[in-house]
Amino acid sequence: MTQLRSLLFNAFFFGWTLLVGLLCLPVLLLPWPRVNAFGRWWSGTLLGALRLLCGLQGEFRNAERIPAGACIVAMKHQSAWETLAAPRLLRAPAFVLKQELMRIPVFGWYLARCRMLPIDRSGGGKALKDMVAAAQARAAEGRPIVIYPEGTRRAPGDPPAYHPGVAALYLALNLPVVPVALNSGLFWRRQAFAKRAGTITLEVQEVIPAGLDRRTFMRTLQERIETASRRLAETAAPHA
Repeated sequence: MTQLRSLLFNAFFFGWTLLVGLLCLPVLLLPWPRVNAFGRWWSGTLLGALRLLCGLQGEFRNAERIPAGACIVAMKHQSAWETLAAPRLLRAPAFVLKQELMRIPVFGWYLARCRMLPIDRSGGGKALKDMVAAAQARAAEGRPIVIYPEGTRRAPGDPPAYHPGVAALYLALNLPVVPVALNSGLFWRRQAFAKRAGTITLEVQEVIPAGLDRRTFMRTLQERIETASRRLAETAAPHA
C-alpha cells in the first residue's frame, strides 16, 4: 500500500507541478512578492496531497520563536519534505540552493523570479562571496534567509557535516540564526521512493543571537540542531 500511495503522489507531484507551472506562466510578470505567494500556495497543495495520498502530515513546533523580518534560518535537511514545508512556515523565504535547480525548465524560472540564492558548489571562495552578497540584498528586503548548513540531505543518524557557508552568512549579515530540527528522513528517506505514513515534526530551537565568534556559533548551532533532531527521531512513529 505504501508503494502504491507513493506512486500516486509522485504522479501528482510531477503532473501538477508541470500543469500549474505552464498555465500560470503569466504570474512571472507580477512583482516577486506575488510570485513568492504563488509558490507558497503551490507547496501547500503538495503538502495536502501528501496527507491525502500518503497519510503523511507535518507538525510545526515553537514557530513563535522565529523573529519578524530578516533572519537566518538554519534547517536540518533529511528529505524533500522540508523544502515544501518551509514556505508554509516562513514569510517570503529566500533559499540558498544549488545552481543546478535554476536550470530546470519552468520550475527554475519561478525560482529565479522569487529571487532565490543559487550557489555554484564547485565555485570555491568566489561562489561563497557571491552568495553572501546576494543574501545581504535579500535580508535588506526583510526576508528570512534559509540555508541547509550541511549542504545536502543526510539520513537520520549520519554523522553531522556542517559547511562554512552558514558561518559566512552569520558573520557577514549580523543577523540572529534560527536553528530548525526535524525528523523527516524517517518518513521520506533521502533518494527513496516510499513515503511512510505518520507525522513529521519540525521544531524551531532557541534563537542564536548575532555577535558570537565563529567557533562558538558553529558549536552552538550544531549542538542545538543535532540534539533536537536525535530526540525527534527517537520519539517518531512512522507507519509501515
